[in-house]
Amino acid sequence: MGRADARRTRQRGARRAKGDGGGIRRFFTWRKLLGTFFVFCLLAMGGFYTVYLLVPVPTANAEAELQSNVYKYSDGSILARSGKVNRSIIGLDKIPDPVEKAFVAAENKTFYEDSGVDFKGTARGVVNTITGQGKQGGSTITQQYVKNYYLDQSQTVTRKLKELVIALKVDQRKSKEDILAGYLNTSYYGRGAYGIQAAAQAYYGVDASKLTVEQGAYLAALLQAPSQYDWTSASPTSRKLVLARWNYVLNNMVEENWLDPAKRATLTFQEPQAPKPAPGMEGQTGYLVEAANQELMRQGVKEEDIKAGGWTITLNIDKKRQKELVEAVDKQLESELDRKGNKVDSTVQAGATSVDPKTGHVVALYGGVGATEHWMSNATRRDYQPASTFKPLVFASALENGSETQEGRRIGVNTRYDGRSKRPVEGSDTPFAPENEDDVSYGPVTVQRAMNKSINSVFAQMIVDVGPDKVKKTALDLGMKDGDGFVEQPAMSLGTMGASTWDMAGVYATLDSHGKKVTPSIVKSAEHKSRTVELPDPIGPQAVSRETADTVTSVLTGVVRNGSGRAANTSAYEAAGKTGTSENNKSAWFAGYTPELATVVALFGEDAEKGTQVTLTGTANSGRASGGGFPARIWADYTLDALGGGSDAEFDLDVAEVAPPEPEPSTSPSTSASPSTSPSGEPSGPSNEPSSTPPASPSSSSPPASPSTPPTSTPPPSPSNSTDPGDGDGTGTDPATETGTNNEKPLQP
Repeated sequence: MGRADARRTRQRGARRAKGDGGGIRRFFTWRKLLGTFFVFCLLAMGGFYTVYLLVPVPTANAEAELQSNVYKYSDGSILARSGKVNRSIIGLDKIPDPVEKAFVAAENKTFYEDSGVDFKGTARGVVNTITGQGKQGGSTITQQYVKNYYLDQSQTVTRKLKELVIALKVDQRKSKEDILAGYLNTSYYGRGAYGIQAAAQAYYGVDASKLTVEQGAYLAALLQAPSQYDWTSASPTSRKLVLARWNYVLNNMVEENWLDPAKRATLTFQEPQAPKPAPGMEGQTGYLVEAANQELMRQGVKEEDIKAGGWTITLNIDKKRQKELVEAVDKQLESELDRKGNKVDSTVQAGATSVDPKTGHVVALYGGVGATEHWMSNATRRDYQPASTFKPLVFASALENGSETQEGRRIGVNTRYDGRSKRPVEGSDTPFAPENEDDVSYGPVTVQRAMNKSINSVFAQMIVDVGPDKVKKTALDLGMKDGDGFVEQPAMSLGTMGASTWDMAGVYATLDSHGKKVTPSIVKSAEHKSRTVELPDPIGPQAVSRETADTVTSVLTGVVRNGSGRAANTSAYEAAGKTGTSENNKSAWFAGYTPELATVVALFGEDAEKGTQVTLTGTANSGRASGGGFPARIWADYTLDALGGGSDAEFDLDVAEVAPPEPEPSTSPSTSASPSTSPSGEPSGPSNEPSSTPPASPSSSSPPASPSTPPTSTPPPSPSNSTDPGDGDGTGTDPATETGTNNEKPLQP
């Protein structure tokens, strides 16, 4: 054996001693790895080709041929059908070319050149679906058309693969024009509009052939999130997203040479019109259907799913009570208005919500003169102040928190406060000196008397004594909604936040139900062939203690018997309630309840053309429109009929303190008797009537040395729409100014 052969023999022995690493390297050569990869690709291609052959182009899916929804009253009778699907199929020849290009620029710039699929985007979507990372876009216009017309909206790997295969076949069999037309006609744009023709009419009131490039860019942007991007209901954040998306569409058009840069520089965003109801939604029907849809969406049902149809939705609306509420508004308000000949009357909007406090069911709702005339529901809108209907919540919070006056005395029904108009509050870092209605000053008054007369200065001091933060918490616990205007300042005592009759009906129903939380519900059941919505119980846990709720109820019965709410008083039923009139008389409220029914009625002054709030003063030529006027009379008319002509039911109240009975108020003030002492040690009994002379003591809650000093002057006469001279609703204030002063003077009768 030569020297070279011996060396090779030693090397082979060494490799064997180290193991079989050499054999592994021989197995994993680059040539073999590359060959394996090609084999895998061939198998994948073969598998995909097999799937391609096996998956046919199906017929149109159910969602492409939408059904109507059926809405029923609580007794099962038909309220409404959603009607025909809001869609009109049109060809591309009816759509301006720049509008077509706007959709392509928004969704799929390579649409005219691609094969109908985006393999990279689809693969990303499949991976994200498998790994649970949420929904993934990236689909071409062809894929979206296939999803809309042939498949469903599910997010599964199987559906994505089918979408890809069918899109390839559709791209081969149909022209790009047919695919684009199908996409534009099957997409959902919000507002119940399917297809670009319905969308053009819903958002801009024109046929698709009349759309401008600016309008087309908005509709194209809208497809990304129809509900979120509806300009008229979008939040400030969503509006910023809309504008960003709109600019993105137009800039892409410039990039693709579909839009001249010089023209692009002149384009401005065109806001869409306010929503209008579909045909068949006239009168109160549209308001009821919309309220039901909104409640379902709060329970997690998507707007697209509701609009797709196939639902049977039964409402809690009592057909008889609904009719009686409408008749009460017509009789007590509409018959008195001259909407065509009187400028003030033309701006008056009425809204109401009626709730069964034992079940939480919304049994009747009044949204306005009619959904086709005034689409926004006055029952659920939150852009007006609830004014003095908030004062009972201040008192409820004082009771619930065991609050004390500035002098350390427990706040109760008979606690006395200084009722002078424009008296600065004590103990607050925020200065506040609200004016009482008509600038009337009172002497020392009990809380009961202050509630009856709705004395602003008393509740402004009380909210300071309790703490605005605690009062707000109580209000939210009772069912009010938080918002930008809900500022923790003394002015909050006068109801300066926004609220709806729906919200306040829930609050007062909660008081009616001895403090158990009542969340108004209009939907009794909602069923679809593929699902049934689970609805929460409208009756929740204790929001405030029974003693707190019942004590407030006891005080509010005095408002109806002897105070500003006497227009709602009758021997046919026992009732509690509170009036309210906001700053500059822009809204007037009556919130009241019997043991069986809680109803809130409100009037709003609205200049629909300008979109601004205006005064109600002069409504039906009757001076100041107080809550104790039209709203209380509507409430009384409806409640009497809704209770079948009356009821023997009485409030079962658990209270620690009650106010002694007051004499029936007269049309002129008189001197009250000297106060006695209540069990709590507070003076009780009727307080002084209004006085233009401030009491001797500047204290916020302790009485002056001579509490029975007679008034030096009488209050000014009340206009004919008011129910009692000197019985004011209280006037809301602008929380930004904190002045508490209403400079508008009521008209004299």
